Amino acid sequence: MIASINQPAYLPWLGYFHRIAVSDVHIVLDHVQFEKNSFTNRNKIRTKDGWQWLTVPVKTKGRFGNLSIQGLEINGTAKWEKKHWNAIQLHYGRTSYFGQHAAFFEDLYCRHWIKINDLIRESTRYLLEVLGIRTRLLFSSKMRMEGKKNDLLLNICRAVEATHYLSGPLGRDYLNAELFEERGIHLTYHDYKHPIYPQAYPGFESRMSVVDLLFNCGPESFDVLMRNQEKT
Repeated sequence: MIASINQPAYLPWLGYFHRIAVSDVHIVLDHVQFEKNSFTNRNKIRTKDGWQWLTVPVKTKGRFGNLSIQGLEINGTAKWEKKHWNAIQLHYGRTSYFGQHAAFFEDLYCRHWIKINDLIRESTRYLLEVLGIRTRLLFSSKMRMEGKKNDLLLNICRAVEATHYLSGPLGRDYLNAELFEERGIHLTYHDYKHPIYPQAYPGFESRMSVVDLLFNCGPESFDVLMRNQEKT
């Protein structure tokens, strides 16, 4: 049983979805503290000048230290929805497969979102569906998990009866491999090899939101996502 754990992210990059795809169960770590400048509320799209951020404004003033992702509210006065939808149409409107997904994204940006977690759940649900990824998803906010860092991750792995934990590459900096092995959980790291695929503009920019892949490659997106990766 391979488990992976990651904080929720807005329109995540390819590696985020690959780690889910090669897992038997993926736990969305949404009960932890929101970190400023993380990918929870922003990601990159391709433009003719390289790339740009799409950032969902959130209410953080005076709230840091007691601001879980699950309760994080969007700043609705910033009119971000129109900006994001206009940017996506501008830079992807002429791609081969934009038309197949335009209705979903137009509806997404027409809806009034109060919490970032709800926006992320809905957009990620759709992206997993169209990519054909069927991995079981659980949410830490529903699991009542305790602990921090190693202990928290170990508690989650044990709760789902994982035999393998697939960590992000940054886990090398803080995870105690011996502790996982003592608990009978084999620890491995996810080193994603980013594929190159056709983009809307000359040159190639890696680590864009997965929507860049989807709009350009359509039904081939999953195959591109999984291309040339080592077995977990």
